[in-house]
Amino acid sequence: MDILIQPATIQDLDLLMDWRMEVLHEVFHLPKDVDLSELTSENRKYYQEMLPTHQHIACFAKWQDDIVGCGGICIQKEMPSPDNPNGLCGYIMNIYTRKPYRQQGIGQRIVDWLIKQAKEMHVQKIYLEASVDGKPLYQKMGFHDMEDYMKL
Repeated sequence: MDILIQPATIQDLDLLMDWRMEVLHEVFHLPKDVDLSELTSENRKYYQEMLPTHQHIACFAKWQDDIVGCGGICIQKEMPSPDNPNGLCGYIMNIYTRKPYRQQGIGQRIVDWLIKQAKEMHVQKIYLEASVDGKPLYQKMGFHDMEDYMKL
């Protein structure tokens, strides 16, 4: 399968929003008729603010003329530390491949592309939250469980 990873820009905002909402519906098992107008508005604002400044890098996976997947990475700066001297870190998110195209390496291609973009920006620490289905892929790519993290 000849997959092209294509960066998304602010000009792709409507398409990004369609894909983001599709991802949210599937990941959170949301009913089709749930009102997501506020969440949609906040996601739109996020993309409008973060894409032009490269604080969020998004991409689409294309096969022939069809978009079959998407992904993104949030670039942030945390306080520098011994394990991250420049403080730049990336949070991979929104990795998604439509069902008919899964198990064909598309998710890995998306993640590889996002990691490459982050490393070109000198990001030294990259993390993510893994779904049960995605965890084997991320482990194969070298990600490992993080100890000592908690969530409030």
